[in-house]
Amino acid sequence: MRNNIVSRESEMSLAELRGDCARMAPHWVVPVKTATEPVTPSLIHGVTVPPSSARLIDAMSEYGD
Repeated sequence: MRNNIVSRESEMSLAELRGDCARMAPHWVVPVKTATEPVTPSLIHGVTVPPSSARLIDAMSEYGD
């Protein structure tokens, strides 16, 4: 029985997939965007960055300069 399901899914056309998506779209809820206020750096506490991540971010400036 499982094989029939797999083969049917693999035979699905792009048109069928787009139709399925169009039918699902009304069910998707988009959250209301709320404006956030910037936070001053002095209020940010407890952020820990592993050394490997800090090196990665430090090296990125080479590409942006």
